[in-house]
Amino acid sequence: MEKKDVIGIVGAGLIGRAWACVFARADHPVQLWDPEPSLRARMPELLRAMLEEAGNDPAAADRVTVCETLEEALRGAALVQESCPEILDIKRELFARMDQSAAPDTILASSSSALVASEFAAGLPGARRCLVAHPVNPPHVIPVVELCPSPETDAGILSRAEAIYAGAGQVPVLLNHEIPGFVLNRLQAVLLAEALRLVSEGVCSVQGLDDTIRHGLGRRWALMGPLETISLNAPEGLHDYMRRYGPMLGRLADDGAGAEAFSDRAADIVGAAFPHSGPDSVRARTAWRDRELAALDHHLHSRNAKD
Repeated sequence: MEKKDVIGIVGAGLIGRAWACVFARADHPVQLWDPEPSLRARMPELLRAMLEEAGNDPAAADRVTVCETLEEALRGAALVQESCPEILDIKRELFARMDQSAAPDTILASSSSALVASEFAAGLPGARRCLVAHPVNPPHVIPVVELCPSPETDAGILSRAEAIYAGAGQVPVLLNHEIPGFVLNRLQAVLLAEALRLVSEGVCSVQGLDDTIRHGLGRRWALMGPLETISLNAPEGLHDYMRRYGPMLGRLADDGAGAEAFSDRAADIVGAAFPHSGPDSVRARTAWRDRELAALDHHLHSRNAKD
């Protein structure tokens, strides 16, 4: 069997644990570190439970070594995935430590949701090997990962990172240059703003809004993205679509919601629609979500294999 690269994981919250599962089930030796000793102590059981809930072999957790120090987690790693809080000062400090401790050819990637690499890696001697590898929560059942370089990131580093993520079963999407929030969160922000405005203004119920996505747009988007979708929605293709629907959609886009949609009033309305409040209920519903996403992932993989 081909010997797989060692992967370092820095930060063992939900995202860090999920990344450990991604690489461990793909036969990579994983070295994981978190600054919280009590979390490190619980890591084997947490990883086995996460793998089992996703329909993976829980024995893959045996490929994860829980490390007592950051430096130990980085030793011999081809790629390090940092998944710590979205706080710029914390990321700057961590990347400085990682850049100092990791071997010169180790790729340093951040799971940042919005911070770009030039904000936390600028001025480092190894800035050329730093990038963002932004996953979707949870990455062990949703495979896309956005690879966003800084202006200093070396093209060869980006190519190596792409190969490692693809080899672990992820779907890497390469961005050509930095933009805050990357692609996924910028799209999500626009959709969420309009969704919150529609329910706040009483246009439809929370359930009606979610059903529109689940049983409407979401059904199509599980098979193809929005741009391929519109290429099929007019008889003569995209230019025909733009002529037919462009003016109307442009007016709606101009009328779209902005930052004001993310309000306490919207949170009250949406929160009242869901019974799962409190940590225990959220954990149970999240576990259900992850099982269903894993089942969908397995189904899509089997369908793609037949096509």
